[in-house]
Amino acid sequence: MNILLLEPFMGESHKAWAEGYVRHSAHQVQVMGLPGRHWKWRMHGAAETFARLFDEGDYAPDLILATDMLDLAGWLALTRKHTAHLPVAIYFHENQFAYPWSPDDPDPKLQRDVHYAYINYRSALAADRVLWNSAYNRDSFLAGLEKMLRAFPDHQELRNVDRIRQKSEVLPLGMDFPDGIHPNPVQASAEPPIVVWNHRWEYDKGPQLFFETLFALADQGVDFRLIVLGRSYGKVPPIFAEAQARLADRILHWGFATDAQAYHRLLGQGHILPVTAQQDFFGASVVEAMHAGCIPLLPNALAYPAHIPQKFQDALLWNDVTDFKTKLRGMLLSLPHFDARAWVAHYAWQMQAPIYDRLLQDLVGR
Repeated sequence: MNILLLEPFMGESHKAWAEGYVRHSAHQVQVMGLPGRHWKWRMHGAAETFARLFDEGDYAPDLILATDMLDLAGWLALTRKHTAHLPVAIYFHENQFAYPWSPDDPDPKLQRDVHYAYINYRSALAADRVLWNSAYNRDSFLAGLEKMLRAFPDHQELRNVDRIRQKSEVLPLGMDFPDGIHPNPVQASAEPPIVVWNHRWEYDKGPQLFFETLFALADQGVDFRLIVLGRSYGKVPPIFAEAQARLADRILHWGFATDAQAYHRLLGQGHILPVTAQQDFFGASVVEAMHAGCIPLLPNALAYPAHIPQKFQDALLWNDVTDFKTKLRGMLLSLPHFDARAWVAHYAWQMQAPIYDRLLQDLVGR
């Protein structure tokens, strides 16, 4: 089967997902992509660019697999002479109903804060199958959609919420886990525990709470070391510079890893992954760290509970700031023993790709 994968935002996790599926699928998967920048323009303009590329190219797909950054309804309208007969699936890495707005973004003040969500809505409506990387992603989309539609003056088409729900399926992110990276042994020793940050250096990942908690624990005499990974984009929250100065004697690594091998090797040195993010529709960086052996301390929200077995959730999920600080202190003073690697092993592409393949094959065969 020939699959044409339309990805307007070939950046980081989107790119890794698309290229991972190409490598591991039993089908022939061809990617039409654009650089991972200017996300708003991608949601507006990629449909026209992809329509032109499709018309100019020699494509003969059996199925279209798009992602949420594409105005799928617009693209299908522009290519209807060639694609009207094709089954279409859309994969949602995130949704614009639940994605928090940056405090620097002018759109909410200009009352443009539902437009991108509306593009997501029409794309889901146009697809034959709607795939979500987590149940949280699906549920937050459907709740946000119903709220948006109810705000309209008439012809709200509320039945479309159920139409989209009925053709939805949760399909976790496929992950490429490295071979030969051995986690740091979780055992009592003279070495202090190593705390890891491996997220984007942006406001929605909660760096203020993360570092202020570490400041307080350091002032209390709690011993730990720190590895700070992740990429910075443009304006970095000031707390990062403050943390680099105040925690300098505890830092083992600071900044973006030079390559994938170095990144995974540094993750393998860590013991504890405290997560303070306000947004995550799957949590690829969390899963990477867990697979490297880090014990997570995650918000009891968003997509995170799905990564922790039910019987360990009380210990490893936090409910409020006080709970987070208390649990992190306890973990640093007495390192817990959990096999987090085993909990996320099923996200490997070797296990996920056959599931993707069967689902999409069934869509063609309907």
